[in-house]
Amino acid sequence: MTIGKDESEKARLLEGLTKLMVPIEGGTVELRDYVNENKWLSSNYTLSDPGRGHDRKVVTWIETIEPFYVMKYPVTRHLYHSVIHGEEVEPDRSNLPITEVSWLESIIFCNTLSRLLGRTECYTITEESVNTIYNNKANGLRLLTDAEWQYACKADTKGYRYESVDKIAWYQANSNGSAQPVGQLFPNAWGLYDMIGNVWEWCWDLYDSDRYGDYRVFRGGSWAEVENNCGSTVRRKSMPNFKIDDLGFRIALNI
Repeated sequence: MTIGKDESEKARLLEGLTKLMVPIEGGTVELRDYVNENKWLSSNYTLSDPGRGHDRKVVTWIETIEPFYVMKYPVTRHLYHSVIHGEEVEPDRSNLPITEVSWLESIIFCNTLSRLLGRTECYTITEESVNTIYNNKANGLRLLTDAEWQYACKADTKGYRYESVDKIAWYQANSNGSAQPVGQLFPNAWGLYDMIGNVWEWCWDLYDSDRYGDYRVFRGGSWAEVENNCGSTVRRKSMPNFKIDDLGFRIALNI
């Protein structure tokens, strides 16, 4: 299905999206990172020299999560190209997660899909992405926040992963060197697939604007990562125009 101005096409798109959106109850989640005098470090992946043990400390904080909907899969090539380009993709590639997409392109997708569905856009996009405004009262599609992503991924479990890695994640040892179609492995307890592995997923949040300026968070690990780098608390960062073949995104909706 391609997306144009036809109301029946919009209705089918809305119906399809409704079936893919999973309701998530509210709660709280604890996030964690390391900080030293010079750099923030990822919880599970060293992005710079961590220094001596006494030079860094663990920083934790609690976030309150309001109820929301989240898509059970990462955005696929089929959905992305239908919305952005109004065209189909090759059938054998349609269920692959979209990759080579920047943080900026992911929020443009959210705004475009919101308009197609007659919903209010969540993002006011500015030339400097650090000044992009997120309207959390809007009813349009959006990225998950950093805290929402971890909360949804863990699904009330306590560990680094909600099941053994080979049951839930495409990663370096089992991916055959590329992203895999979504939804093939086990979901978490809330019915979300591919939260860990397959592709990293952009989140809305700035990583730490004081130290890294405009860098945005992405989560979860990917097909290209070793096992230890695929988990519910792993966080990385990059510039909002960064693109790579193992980075995509997932969409959410306010209740």
